[in-house]
Amino acid sequence: MTAADTRPTDAELRAHPVLLIEDDVSLSEMLVEILTSEDYAVTAARDGQTGLHLALTGSYELIILDRGLPAIDGLDLLARLRSRGVVTPVIILSALALPRDRVDGLDAGAEDYLSKPFDVSELLARMRALRRRHRDSAEALTIPGGRLVVVNRIVERSNGAATSLSDRECSLLAVLARRPQQIFSRSELLDRVFTGADDDGVVDTYVHYLRRKLGAPVVRTVRGVGYQLGKL
Repeated sequence: MTAADTRPTDAELRAHPVLLIEDDVSLSEMLVEILTSEDYAVTAARDGQTGLHLALTGSYELIILDRGLPAIDGLDLLARLRSRGVVTPVIILSALALPRDRVDGLDAGAEDYLSKPFDVSELLARMRALRRRHRDSAEALTIPGGRLVVVNRIVERSNGAATSLSDRECSLLAVLARRPQQIFSRSELLDRVFTGADDDGVVDTYVHYLRRKLGAPVVRTVRGVGYQLGKL
């Protein structure tokens, strides 16, 4: 085989890497076949120990994780990944379908939980949604005087300093930074960032927090309209 023969094909380069950790052989084989046809590059593991090793040493866009695994239980595996800084989005698949079971899975660090038996089209839709959300959260966005690394809520300054933000501070700044030319009204920012709040004064409060941490120029006030990212 020549060097050219060993190069990844165009299809392989376009494929989205997924780790599937599932001990049911027939289900695993079915999912590998379906996901491959949907342009996913699937690595499969049949037990928790192998899955943990692959998750720690490989790079994946998503992990699909069964709860009832041999060697290491799925929730234990997930807790170990999160404790070691692995932030890859995880969808749990499980025959345990009670609300308490779902809560346990989400509290362990999963982004989504799907009960068995499940509809494959729903799984695929949830995978697409998670990939979109994770892509957004992994962004490094340009802001006045530095950049916002959304996934760990850190502002890296041009002078090398770093400033940590709260979840809502980060979400607010990210909304402004993704569309730096757009002016957002308070009600728009309330809907996008402060779900459940009914007083748009909370927007002013968090703009104040951002300015206190990052300097007044980070957010520009447009009188009578709302807020915009500061001048870059």
